[in-house]
Amino acid sequence: MSKNYIVENLKKQIGSFKSDAQAEKVGHVIEVFDGIAKISGLSDIKASEMVSFPNGEIGVTLNLEEDSIGVIILGDFSKIHEGDEVKAIGTILSVPVSDLQIGRVLNALGEPIDGKGAIKAVKSNPIEKVAPGVITRLSVSQAVQTGIKAIDALIPIGRGQRELIIGDRQTGKTAIVIDTILNQKGQDMICIYVSIGQKDSKLRKLQTRLEEGGAMDYTIIVSAGSSESAALSYIAPYTGVSIAEYFMDQGKDVLIIYDDLSKHAVAYREISLLLRRPPGREAFPGDVFYLHSRLLERACRRNKEYGGGSITALPIVETQSGDVTAYIPTNVISITDGQIFLETDLFYKGIRPAVNVGLSVSRVGSNAQIKAMKKVSGTLKLDLAQFRELEAFAQFGSDLDEGTKSQLERGKRAVEVLKQPQYAPVATEDQVVTLYALTKGFMDDVAIDKIKSFEEGLTEYARKNAKTFYKEVIEAKMWTDAGEQELVKVIGEYKSSFVK
Repeated sequence: MSKNYIVENLKKQIGSFKSDAQAEKVGHVIEVFDGIAKISGLSDIKASEMVSFPNGEIGVTLNLEEDSIGVIILGDFSKIHEGDEVKAIGTILSVPVSDLQIGRVLNALGEPIDGKGAIKAVKSNPIEKVAPGVITRLSVSQAVQTGIKAIDALIPIGRGQRELIIGDRQTGKTAIVIDTILNQKGQDMICIYVSIGQKDSKLRKLQTRLEEGGAMDYTIIVSAGSSESAALSYIAPYTGVSIAEYFMDQGKDVLIIYDDLSKHAVAYREISLLLRRPPGREAFPGDVFYLHSRLLERACRRNKEYGGGSITALPIVETQSGDVTAYIPTNVISITDGQIFLETDLFYKGIRPAVNVGLSVSRVGSNAQIKAMKKVSGTLKLDLAQFRELEAFAQFGSDLDEGTKSQLERGKRAVEVLKQPQYAPVATEDQVVTLYALTKGFMDDVAIDKIKSFEEGLTEYARKNAKTFYKEVIEAKMWTDAGEQELVKVIGEYKSSFVK
């Protein structure tokens, strides 16, 4: 073999050589404990950027310090050791989003955990995103019908609103949101339920209830269970809203429930204290307000130029002994567009849902109600507030004038009408009929213990015999004089046959 041939061959090989070398940012674990890792060497990493560990676990950068970074580990930290090599992935934490997620149960990273197989997602959304600006938003004017009379009539919720549900434990907060999800059947609304720090048994019961009601056909459950790390509880709500934004970008309406933000704040406090961040009031870090504001501000109603669609948020916050002046409740009250306050005393009196009408408010007001509902519920809140005052006053004396007595009797009947069993949402048109009969005085001479049976019988009878009225309320959202005359006649007929 000639010398020239060897030289030519070497030249060819050198010419065809391609380097596959890639630059990687690499650091090392200084210490690891309780789901937190301190890492040195990654000096140019960004906040919320992902890192990978040798055992395949992923972490997210939270603290950027002078000589090290603080990372929360999204998985099992027991296999990570001091000295392990850590690589920067170069991307912000994102979650997969897809239409196929509807009807599924996902973990805090958007991966299915219901045993029904993998979900092929072609797109991913970052979990942190700047909320839509004022120019892109539309004012709230379209109702979210919860099917709960006390809420739809007195504290209406609109598409794009953020309405806080607040109360002590075991007062029916989750029951309200389950009823709301069940009532969205046929309302063209996708529901996302984010479970934060709940027991797995509670989640399974909730899933079964939604499946029985046919609600899983339009619902996604995102779960970070009580047995999982604080890091996953912290990320879960952001995962939920990222999935919600995917559907909003398609012009769809989404209802998202955070159950509950008290546990979310506690998880964030745990992470912050482990990362040695300075504690503030109630040992929460200084940015705990921003934690929830940047989450809830992402709920909005977009105008047509920016694709339409909306995200309605129902965050839940648990109070201790009804104290709404605690740190997290006051924070979330100031971020949201109103609150539904559930009171323990009312719950134990048998008034369920235990909504305290005096402390509950919707800052959207009657803008989110259909005209028919606005008309029948106009005086109801005032009647109930006056009834509460008179009820306290009437305990001191029996000599009451006729006007006061009739107001008390009307108030008692209003309280009875607004009672509602769990998992039994009421259609809007049925609510309108019931509240019309109440506010126009048709129930004033019905015995209080017969109000429930009167109401049930009336709606059933009116559906069959007041078809014009029902058609007008369903289609035009308001009745005509002819429709009202028909309803008055039907109520009169039913009342004459009702055994008082």
